[in-house]
Amino acid sequence: MRTRSEKLAIFRNADIYSVISSEFCLGRSPVEIFAAAAEGGVKIIQLREKNRGDRYLYELARQCRPIADRYGVLLMIDDRIDVALAAGADGVHLGQDDMPLEAARAIAPELFIGSSTHNVPEAVAARDSGADYINVGPIYPTQTKSVSCGAVGLQMIADVTSKVDLPFSVMGGIKLHRFGELLAAGAQVLAMVTEITAAPDVFAKVRELREEYARCRKND
Repeated sequence: MRTRSEKLAIFRNADIYSVISSEFCLGRSPVEIFAAAAEGGVKIIQLREKNRGDRYLYELARQCRPIADRYGVLLMIDDRIDVALAAGADGVHLGQDDMPLEAARAIAPELFIGSSTHNVPEAVAARDSGADYINVGPIYPTQTKSVSCGAVGLQMIADVTSKVDLPFSVMGGIKLHRFGELLAAGAQVLAMVTEITAAPDVFAKVRELREEYARCRKND
């Protein structure tokens, strides 16, 4: 089992963060999508199932665990710290309405814990509560998750990172053609759902995304 510091090193060196929900896989198995994304080089993959039962998420995570091991991927579970622990996941990603970070850390000191943040106060609170990383967003309008604050815009990246020194991902409407402006604005890890899960060829799409990331980073 990886230590938190080892997981942090993987996160800091990552480019793409794939979030997989079965409802956005075009009828394909999430395990199939997970395997293709991992083979393509994605190093962080989150399983997010808002509309399925606990057993489904647990079984899904158990099937993905050996794939994650094979490709050196951080296996993250959305919301459910119990499922993350039971399935041997690397970490859990918590929203503002999920279990408090302090309680999650007390239960699972070695889990890699991320927190969804939408503004500077939430980001500061996540840091002070022991988050290993934060997600900032939604940067652009998105159809995959309902957030009351709406799109927060590119400026939020600078606003948050000027106050909080934590590794972070950005999410919400992230598409290939936006990589340049995102990286120029200071984004680090780019998280996305349908840009990957709805691609006809997930492996090829991941390769394309990672090549564009590298190109934009080189020109930044």
